[in-house]
Amino acid sequence: MTTAADHLSRSALLFLSRQSNLKDVATRLKPFRELASRFIAGETLEEAVDAVRALSDRGLMASFDHLNEAVRTPQETRDEVRQYQRLLARIDQVGVKANVSLKLTQCGLLFDKGLALQNARAVVADAAARGSFVRVDMEESAVTQATLDIVRELHAEFGEPHVGAVLQSYLRRTEADAKALCAERIRIRLCKGAYLEGPQVAFPDKKDVDDHFVRCMRILLDSGVYHGIATHDERMIDATLEHAARHHLPRGAFEFQMLYGIRRDLQERLIKEGHPVRVYVPYGKHWYPYFMRRLAERPANLWFVMRNLMKG
Repeated sequence: MTTAADHLSRSALLFLSRQSNLKDVATRLKPFRELASRFIAGETLEEAVDAVRALSDRGLMASFDHLNEAVRTPQETRDEVRQYQRLLARIDQVGVKANVSLKLTQCGLLFDKGLALQNARAVVADAAARGSFVRVDMEESAVTQATLDIVRELHAEFGEPHVGAVLQSYLRRTEADAKALCAERIRIRLCKGAYLEGPQVAFPDKKDVDDHFVRCMRILLDSGVYHGIATHDERMIDATLEHAARHHLPRGAFEFQMLYGIRRDLQERLIKEGHPVRVYVPYGKHWYPYFMRRLAERPANLWFVMRNLMKG
């Protein structure tokens, strides 16, 4: 049950996630750095590759996510494209089961939608040529429609095996989006969502978010398209497995997805039961906003930092 204190802590942490100027202060605190290292695979590509090798040894698939929400100029967007092209090449060289996750704000969506499409297309074209896949991440609700518009354009050109979308169950519109995207055979990663949104666009109550997640999950699993069910919530996992069993879906008809450093016990359990599991592996110098959103999902982690600070 979500308490008022939890809600207040989450709102405060989501607000702080937007204050990127606090990163330098926060990273000088050893407990903060130690906790961040649990959720971030490093600041360099090679550190992330090492993390994915370790996951692969445990039977897990991966999706690399280069963190950079500080992109402001066309040149910086082109730098991001080159980063992803190097990443796709490195995946081929290493030979791990991995793909990439791309945010359209890194491609210029906030200041030039045409440029964002052009840059995203370059990444997806490279992935398609290598037989790989790009998951276009979902961000704040202000860019939801623009993001889905671009995914649809890329899907029309490159097809189901090479590009997919993300939907967030805390948004009220998501059930309708799930039905529409499944009808178009667009692969979906379903998650709960981790941005600060108003009640007019997002469910404020966790129970409603969870109920919506289950309804959307059933739409995805019934579609015959290969989707990703992204959750660390055992109730959501059990609901997914129950629906799959009831409809006689084989293992491998969909995959579970989790975040790096979170619920490793569940990852191991699902792998042992024969379910595909993919771990999202974030890396990069601009990790602060992502990390603060992870804290907001579980405010108890903040008390870990505070306790260790008091210990000196």
